[in-house]
Amino acid sequence: MNAWGTAAGALVGTLALTTVLRAAGELRLTRMDLPFLLGTAVTVDRTRAKALGYLIHFLDGQVFAFVYFAVFVAIDRAGWWLGALFGLAHGLFAGTALVNILLPLVHPRMGSPLTSAPQTALLEPPGFLMRNYGPGTPVVTVLAHVGYGAIVGGFTSMP
Repeated sequence: MNAWGTAAGALVGTLALTTVLRAAGELRLTRMDLPFLLGTAVTVDRTRAKALGYLIHFLDGQVFAFVYFAVFVAIDRAGWWLGALFGLAHGLFAGTALVNILLPLVHPRMGSPLTSAPQTALLEPPGFLMRNYGPGTPVVTVLAHVGYGAIVGGFTSMP
């Protein structure tokens, strides 16, 4: 297993995941914009939120890849297929607990079922599997994360 491979895989995998999600948005398969979602947690300026969101997303890609790496080391096995399995779990976790439950608790500009009428949220709550961002969002998001995991696992397993 190779930590440098993990770092490279994280970069390539996050680039692929981001490209798939962006393309899905342009094809009207989803309204979710993950960099914007992340960036609005730190600024109300929409343009700056997008730029900061991409930075945060690529940093998160590195963090998640090294979580994968730690598990690969712990089980003494890595590969694209195992990475894809981790990506499936990652995508399901992201669409259920992470973005639906945990992010609204700390995101100062995301609406929630508890948001009152006088409060103005910059973002609507994602809902279960982020379905509030369109019916195609769960499938697109999970498949993009499976691809990310396969890339990270493949790069990590390189000698």
